[in-house]
Amino acid sequence: FCYYRRNPFSIVSVFMTRAIFLDRDGTLIQDVHYLKDPADIKIIKGVSEALRKIKNAGYLMFMHTNQSGIARGYYDWEDVHACNQKMLELYKLNTDFWDGICIAPESPDGEELGYRKPSEKYELEMVQKYNLTPSLCWMIGDKWIDAETGLRSNMNAALVRTGKTIPTETEILASAQKVPICEDLSSFCRSHLF
Repeated sequence: FCYYRRNPFSIVSVFMTRAIFLDRDGTLIQDVHYLKDPADIKIIKGVSEALRKIKNAGYLMFMHTNQSGIARGYYDWEDVHACNQKMLELYKLNTDFWDGICIAPESPDGEELGYRKPSEKYELEMVQKYNLTPSLCWMIGDKWIDAETGLRSNMNAALVRTGKTIPTETEILASAQKVPICEDLSSFCRSHLF
């Protein structure tokens, strides 16, 4: 399930060719195993301010989240939408904050990735839809599959340490691929955007 905001009254500026793609669990909110209940959401300090700064700087904002719990039957679409809505409320962000959201329900055990990261399908669709310049875009997450998604899209990629512990092998791979590892989204912004 992927969508983007359609507003017939807004014109995307030719200068607005840059975007930030963000993972959800472990990047925007704390990683809760198979998050189903919005009451279980735990925020990450500094994320709200970082998201506002990025948006105010003119970046298009996209969220790309793997939610295999749907395919596994642990929760349904309504649960994911409710959690996304609660996240916006907790961060005091408008319901139309995102320019697009991709919820990838595929199981990692499936034969095809579909939209499941590290598939770059969603990112490439948004590059084409919004005429984005990949070299001006970033994919940010807490797992290597997030970075891989960005790299496969010819975008910049960064990892944050707000999710599960990043293994040493991933740190070595990130260094080799020139993927910075930041403490959190705020430190990413300070180091790489502003």
